[in-house]
Amino acid sequence: MPLKKFKPVTPGQRFRISLTYEELTKHRPEKRLRKRIQKHAGRNNQGRLTVRHRGGGNKVLYRLIDFRHTKKIGIPGKVAAIEYDPFRTCFIMLVIYADGEKLYHIAPDGIKVGAQILTKEKAKIRIGNRLQLQNIPIGFEIHNLELIPGKGGQIIRSAGSSARLISLEGTYAQVELPSKEIRFVRKDCYATVGRVSNPDHNLISLGKAGRARWKGLRPEVQGKAMNPVDHPHGGGEGGTKIGLVHPKTPWGAPALGFKTRKRNKWTSRFIIKTRKGKQLIKTE
Repeated sequence: MPLKKFKPVTPGQRFRISLTYEELTKHRPEKRLRKRIQKHAGRNNQGRLTVRHRGGGNKVLYRLIDFRHTKKIGIPGKVAAIEYDPFRTCFIMLVIYADGEKLYHIAPDGIKVGAQILTKEKAKIRIGNRLQLQNIPIGFEIHNLELIPGKGGQIIRSAGSSARLISLEGTYAQVELPSKEIRFVRKDCYATVGRVSNPDHNLISLGKAGRARWKGLRPEVQGKAMNPVDHPHGGGEGGTKIGLVHPKTPWGAPALGFKTRKRNKWTSRFIIKTRKGKQLIKTE
């Protein structure tokens, strides 16, 4: 999708880069496939702030997306519209199936209104079709990949992302994820052929802080600009250094080069090669 720059008639438009949205064919969501979600402004069920820099923003309706496609196995569908979704970076498509039911799916890049899609164990290799990994040729791009059979697509759903099928051996397939991690996935898991739509999303520039507030994003402030009670970097006169050997998070943990995630042994056993390039499982 082409990008659009603006004449700098105002300060907020000087650095703004937006999409033209010429792919979109419908601007109001389907009534039966929308839902209002209560905003929480980054707070949990106890009212405590757990995610910073959230709050405000325009009222938006959540679109009910079908990530499984399994209840329409063998039933052909026709793409009726390409729509914008405020809750995700990619576009979505409204599909009308042969039995008359309408469902939202993630739109692959390059799909057009009127295209036919099909979900089946073994189907024609075409953009938008969803089939099992064991029936997809090696080297093809895929997205909306299942990790557990029948659970529905869990990964590779953001704008412009895609994975690549490397090999099919035994019970498992080897898939290279967008992060360059290579892992085992069961061959009977479903995936959609093609790349996710809106690949130019990373080139967007909001141009002004107000546009971020419309999206529900609040300002971020450096720790050294705060008071000592608010951040370990706080205090001092003017723009002084943080005064620490190692930077810290607002909660006192090391901020750079410190591993904060615990290894999940149940899922890590399927990783062949990490995104850092470390080989964990020998496949030869």
